[in-house]
Amino acid sequence: MTLAAQTIASQSEDLGAARRAMIDSQLRVSGINQDWLLSVLARVPREDHVPAAARGHAYIDRAIPLGDGQALPAPLFQASLLAQAEPKAHEKVLVISPAGYLSALVEPLVQSVETVSPAGAIGVQTLPTYDLVLIDGAVEQLPDNLVKALLDGGRVVTGLVLRGVTRLAAGTKNGEAVNLVPLAEMGIPVLREFAAPKGWSF
Repeated sequence: MTLAAQTIASQSEDLGAARRAMIDSQLRVSGINQDWLLSVLARVPREDHVPAAARGHAYIDRAIPLGDGQALPAPLFQASLLAQAEPKAHEKVLVISPAGYLSALVEPLVQSVETVSPAGAIGVQTLPTYDLVLIDGAVEQLPDNLVKALLDGGRVVTGLVLRGVTRLAAGTKNGEAVNLVPLAEMGIPVLREFAAPKGWSF
C-alpha cells in the first residue's frame, strides 16, 4: 500500500471512529435512541458534506461554516429534527438546506426527496406538494409558498427563532395554515433568507 493510500485509510478509520463517538457521546446521551435513526446516522459520512478543510471537524457538536454565511447545523439538531419528523416510506419530502447531509440521511427512509437551497426555496413561487418539509436551520417565518407546498395534514419540522432564541419546532398543515409549535431550545444556525419583515413578531 502506498503512503497516500495508507493516509486515506487512516483518515477514513479516524472519521469512522468520530462518527461512532458522535452517536454515543452526543446523540444517545441527549435522548436520540431510535434504532432506525442511529442506523442511518452511522452509515452516512457527514465529512462528505463540509468543506475539505473542515473534514476533520465534521463530527463536532457545533455548526460548521460552509461559506457565504451558511452553516451545517450541529448533529444534535439534525438528529432531533428527524426524530421529531419520523419520515415514512410512502412520503414525498422537501429538504431545504445549504448542504446535502440532511437529504442523504432522509433519502433511504422515504419515497422521494427533493433538495433546494434556502435561497432557492424563497425564489420559487410554486412548488410541488409534499407530505413533509424539513428545514435545516432556524427561520423567523414560513413563507406562503412553503405552506402551499404542504399537503393538507402534511408536516413541517424546522428550527424557529423566537424572541431571539432558536428552538426545534414542528407544525401540521390545517386548512391553509401551519402553526409552528416551539419544542426544545438548542443552538441552530439562522437562515437569513427566512427573516421576518421589520416590526413582525411571532
